[in-house]
Amino acid sequence: MDGMLLRTSVNSFFCHPQAGQQQGKNSDFNNHLASCSSFTPNTISHSLTSRPASSAIISKSKSSQMKRAAGVAYAAVQTGEIVDMSAFESITIYTTDGAPVKFSELWDQKNGKAVVAFLRHFGCPFCWEFAAALREAKPKFDAAGFKLITIGVGPSSKAEVLAERLPFPAECLYADPDRKAYDALGLYHGVARTWLNPASMQIFTRLDKVAEAVKGWNLDVMPDNTSATLQQGGVYVFEGSRVLYARKDESTGDHSKIDDILNSCCSTVMA
Repeated sequence: MDGMLLRTSVNSFFCHPQAGQQQGKNSDFNNHLASCSSFTPNTISHSLTSRPASSAIISKSKSSQMKRAAGVAYAAVQTGEIVDMSAFESITIYTTDGAPVKFSELWDQKNGKAVVAFLRHFGCPFCWEFAAALREAKPKFDAAGFKLITIGVGPSSKAEVLAERLPFPAECLYADPDRKAYDALGLYHGVARTWLNPASMQIFTRLDKVAEAVKGWNLDVMPDNTSATLQQGGVYVFEGSRVLYARKDESTGDHSKIDDILNSCCSTVMA
């Protein structure tokens, strides 16, 4: 890590004022995770939190965000709008085997249909749970003619780990190590979004699913730099360049509901 060590106590997540009501559920969470050999209560905060050692680091993080934002051409990302895909022409992401791919070429910008899901990073266990849900929904996306595209922050080697251990279809998974596509869409990034937002409390409604998804997880898949752990994800459903659905995750674990994604593109196969 680059000077910001991650807390290794689940208690760091519960220091949010609104988290006190969840303490009874905390023991349930621990019990669920106890069955996972490599994912334990002592490592949960590696995905949830990256607590800064000082206010100087927070200031540095904010400064870095401002510099990144200054050179970003944000695309329109509201539901119903047409996205100017020229904002993505210079963005290259990578397949799980390291092959470069232009983001703007992932689907046909005139007639193609795609569900584009952004994970936080490949080491986020709650993103493993979300990826598992996307995997289960893929047959419905396919039936409706929508290509599933899932992107995470980190190198291709860690994307490959997620694909193998979850498992997840490698042909649907891509790596964005420099967070360029995330920046272009204006997805949230920062300490407060990752560590302090009460939206993360919904994690406690999905304990069984999280525990099931992380059976193949271990610390090797965690990011090599702290900045990656502060990224949040989101989901966009495209028909050509028109946005049928757009949602940015408010905080860690605040994922789009699969039914909402399906309703936006797959209503004919929801029976």
